[in-house]
Amino acid sequence: AAVVEVYEGEISVLLPCKYSGFIPEDNPTVLWTRNDLNPKSRQLQGDELKDQNQRYSGRTSMKTDALETGDLSLNLTNLQLSDSATYTCSVTDLRYGYMRLGDVQLQVKGQQQTLGSLGFITQIKLYYFTAENIC
Repeated sequence: AAVVEVYEGEISVLLPCKYSGFIPEDNPTVLWTRNDLNPKSRQLQGDELKDQNQRYSGRTSMKTDALETGDLSLNLTNLQLSDSATYTCSVTDLRYGYMRLGDVQLQVKGQQQTLGSLGFITQIKLYYFTAENIC
């Protein structure tokens, strides 16, 4: 499985899924699933979103031409610690059934702290004096 690491609160992350084979033509559906949730999936059938877990409402998107280009990557926004999980990308259709394309392990870490946000000195000025400068 691919591993993607981000910090909580980041604007977005792209969970990669590419497919270069034959995309079924008989009502194809892209599924992004997370087995520990119910409903398990975020589905794209054409441009129609179905059976999405409320936790992801308004936070996911895919390219509109995903099925044509084979770039089935999922964009997830407003990252939370609870988003950490393994996600599975797959395609289904009425004729061929289910094709699992791959897994992505998302690891969301606690908010990144910068030195400035922790109250540390962020700028230091150094002055250098020699005997010639003092006179």
